[in-house]
Amino acid sequence: MDYVTLDKIINDLDLEVIHSADNIHDIKITISEVNRPGLQLAGYFESFAQERLQIIGNVEWRYFDNLSNNRKLEIAEKLFSYKIPALIICRDLGIFPEILEVGKAKNKTILRTSLSTTKFINHLINYLDEALAPEITVHGVLVEVYGMGVLLIGKSGVGKSETALELIKRGHRLVADDAVEIKKVDEDIGGTSPELIRHFMEIRGIGIIDIERLYGVSAVKQWEFIDLVIELEFWDEEKEYDRMGLEEEQAEILGINVPKLVVPVRPGRNTAMIVEVAARNNRQKLLGYNAAEELDKRVKEKISKRKTKGEWIKLYYK
Repeated sequence: MDYVTLDKIINDLDLEVIHSADNIHDIKITISEVNRPGLQLAGYFESFAQERLQIIGNVEWRYFDNLSNNRKLEIAEKLFSYKIPALIICRDLGIFPEILEVGKAKNKTILRTSLSTTKFINHLINYLDEALAPEITVHGVLVEVYGMGVLLIGKSGVGKSETALELIKRGHRLVADDAVEIKKVDEDIGGTSPELIRHFMEIRGIGIIDIERLYGVSAVKQWEFIDLVIELEFWDEEKEYDRMGLEEEQAEILGINVPKLVVPVRPGRNTAMIVEVAARNNRQKLLGYNAAEELDKRVKEKISKRKTKGEWIKLYYK
C-alpha cells in the first residue's frame, strides 16, 4: 500500500486523541520514518522533516517544560505552522496548554500513548513498515511446511487446495487458500490471507471448509515468509521435465527472486509428499548442501579418475 491514513493508525495502535484535525480521514502517512523534534523545540527548523509523525518523548517534554510561557507559545506557533501529520506525546506525559491552544487553532492532530518513547517508536515503525510495504495478490495456496513458506501456484483444478489439505493432515499449516496477499518486507516477501476468507478452504465436491474448526488452531497460521514457489501443472507426456535439479529456476515476486520448481501432477503421484521433500531439499540448499551438485561432482570425479588411469596404462605399455 502506498499510504496509511492517520485515523487507521490511531485505531490500530490504540492512541489517545487529545485533539483531532477536521480532515483526519484525509491525512495520509507515506513513509515509515518518524521524527523527534528536539531541535525544533529549541528553535532550529532547518531541514525539518515535517512530513513525518512527530514524537515527543521524556527528553523533549522536559526541555519544553523549562521554557518560558511566551517561548512555549512561540515554538508551538512555529511547529504547527508546518504541515505535520500529527504530534504524538509518549509516556502519558501532560499536554502543555500552549501546545493544545495552538494545535486547535492550527487544526492539528495531537495524540498520546502510555508506552515509553523507544518502545512506541519501534512499535510504530514496525507497523508502518508492514502497512506501507509493496503488495500484490496472487491466485494460489500458501502453506508452512517444516518451517518453510511454500507457495503453490498453477491452473484452476490442478489440485492446489487438495495438496494443501493433505499437507495439513500431515501436520503442516495453512496460511492462505485461493488468494494470497504478498508483501515485500525489507529484502524478503511474505504472504497472508485476506481477512474475509482467512482459514477457509474450497474443496471441489465438498465446498467450503473451515480448517481451524476442523483441525484446530495449530493447523493455521496468519503470516509466513515465502521461501519456495512450486508450480503444479498437469502432466504433459511430450514435455521433458528436469530430473537432476542442476538448473535452478527462479520466480520474481515484487523484485525478489524465490526458488521455483515445476511439479507435474497425474493420478498416482503423491503430490503432498513431493512438496514435503521439496521443502526439506530447499532447506538443505540454504544450509549449503545441494544433492544434485554433489552427485554431479562425484560423477565427474569418477570419470576423471578413469581417464587418468587409462592414460597411465597407455604410457606404461609404450
